[in-house]
Amino acid sequence: MNLEEIKKLNQESSGMGPQEVLQWGLSNIHPKLALASSFGAEDVVLIDMLMKINPEARIFTLDTGRLNQETYDVMDAVKSKYGLKLEILFPETEETKEMVRDHGMNLFYKSLELRHMCCGIRKVKPLNNMLATLDGWITGLRADQTQNRGDAAKFELDEQHGGMVKLNPLIDWKWEQVIEYIKENDVPCNKLHDQGYPSIGCEPCTRPIKPGEDLRAGRWWWEQESDKECGLHADHGD
Repeated sequence: MNLEEIKKLNQESSGMGPQEVLQWGLSNIHPKLALASSFGAEDVVLIDMLMKINPEARIFTLDTGRLNQETYDVMDAVKSKYGLKLEILFPETEETKEMVRDHGMNLFYKSLELRHMCCGIRKVKPLNNMLATLDGWITGLRADQTQNRGDAAKFELDEQHGGMVKLNPLIDWKWEQVIEYIKENDVPCNKLHDQGYPSIGCEPCTRPIKPGEDLRAGRWWWEQESDKECGLHADHGD
């Protein structure tokens, strides 16, 4: 698709709900379409929706090697509930070993450059390798998560990844809608959300947020920049 087609699609999709966006993707791109899931609240909502539309929908996740145990627990719970054939991606072993050998296990605390290196090796490169095999991908982005995400649309032309189609079905949902869907549909959810984690990444890089803080204030909490990201969504932060 080209940019004009994406713009037209967004105009036509103004009244579409998340399930309709997913249905469009599955009808037009599957099996070269997959959800990138970190098993946070938004992603388990999308998994539930996808499985109800097409049990053969593809879901993949990035196992960085530094995730919380609670994240692995919800992965297993989701796989068990839906009979999910989860595609798990890992960072390249030798590159990870070299990074840790040269800069230490917790290099991300030392500088922004080293944090970006760690995110790049553990997350971005495996993602890029996966996306190179697809024609479209699905994300759990919501517009109110950060300032960077406010201009995202339900359908995007992802020029960062070769002009593939990027679907953001929950872009206009609020956090409360996500939690309500999880409760109403009995969707397995990461227990860290009940401990004050609205956004969950790697264990050493994520903390609970304080009352009144931005929903993503707990990500890379030692950094002072307001628009923190890892590179998965270069235009909208992650």
